Amino acid sequence: MRLLVLGGTHFLGRHVVTAALEHGHEVATFTRGVSGAPAAGAQMLIGDRDDPVALPTALDGWVPELVVDTSCQTRAAAEHAAAALADVAGYAFVSSLNAYRGWPPGPIAGEHEPTWDSDEDSYGPDKAHAERVLGAALGERFLTARAGLIVGPHDPLYRLGWWLDRIATGGRVVVPAEGLDQPIALVDARDLAGWLVESVEQGRSGAVNATGPAGMTTFGGLLDTCRDVTGGDAEWLPVPEAGLLAAGVQEWSHLPLWLAASTARTAWDVDTTRARELGLPSRPVCDSIADTWTWMQTGERPEPPAGRPLPGLPLDLERTLLTRG
Repeated sequence: MRLLVLGGTHFLGRHVVTAALEHGHEVATFTRGVSGAPAAGAQMLIGDRDDPVALPTALDGWVPELVVDTSCQTRAAAEHAAAALADVAGYAFVSSLNAYRGWPPGPIAGEHEPTWDSDEDSYGPDKAHAERVLGAALGERFLTARAGLIVGPHDPLYRLGWWLDRIATGGRVVVPAEGLDQPIALVDARDLAGWLVESVEQGRSGAVNATGPAGMTTFGGLLDTCRDVTGGDAEWLPVPEAGLLAAGVQEWSHLPLWLAASTARTAWDVDTTRARELGLPSRPVCDSIADTWTWMQTGERPEPPAGRPLPGLPLDLERTLLTRG
C-alpha cells in the first residue's frame, strides 16, 4: 500500500520507514528536509507541517492509504494533517504518556485515564490536542500510541547514550543510592516501529500505552547491563538522594533516566495490558543496549539543542560529588 511517514529521517521515524519498506509498501516521508534523506527506497517529500498548504502541495497527487505520524510537535501540525489526510484507511499517531494529566507522577491504570484538555502550549497538552483533532477526523481509523521511554540505535536524545559513554570511560560513577532498585520500563524503537506499521495495516484503533511492561528492569539493572556491554571497569559511587539534590543534581537531565524516589515508582507504573494484547513486542533490554552501543561506535554524538545542554552530569558537579564520596 502507499504509506506516508510524517517524519522518517530521525530516530523512530527512520525505523518506521525501514519496517514499512520491509513490509513491501510504497513509502514516502514528509519532513522539513533538514535532517538528511530517508532510507533508500522511500520517496522524500519536503515541507513544514505548520504551513497549511505544505503537505497537500508536497503530495502533489500522490494519495497515501496509510499514515504513521512520528513528528507532530505543534497543534497546527495536527490540524493540518487532519485536514489533508482525513480519508486515509489507517493513521497511527505517536503520542506520549505526557498526554495524561496525571503523569508524571502517575501511576497510569489504563488508557481511560484523563488527558490534558487545556490550551496550554506545552508538550503534553499539545500531544493531547493532536489526539483529539486527529481522532475526530479519522474516528475508528485512528490509533494513538502513547509512548514512554524509547531506546535503540539512532537515538539522538543521548540519555542511554550518555550512560554508555560515561560507564565505558570507567572509574567511579555517581549513581543515586536509593534509586538503583527503581523499576524502569522502555520500548525499543525497532519494536515500536514495526508494531506501528502492523497496526495501520490491520486497522487497529484507539489509545495504547506503547511502552514496555512495568518493572521489566530496574535502574540499577540497566546500568549493570551498560557496564557489561561496554566492558568497562566502572565502579558505582552511590550518593544519597538528598545529597544529589542539595548539590544541584537535576533529575532526568543530569543523571538521565533517574527520578527521585517520591515519583519514580508511580511514574514507571503504567498499565500496558492493551499493548501486550495487541502484540507490541518487548525485546530483552540487554539487546537494545548492546545494539545501541554498537551503533554508537560509528554514530556521531548529538549536538546540543539551541539553548539547552545535552543530558549528563556536568564535569564540575561530578568532581564535587566524587571528592565528597
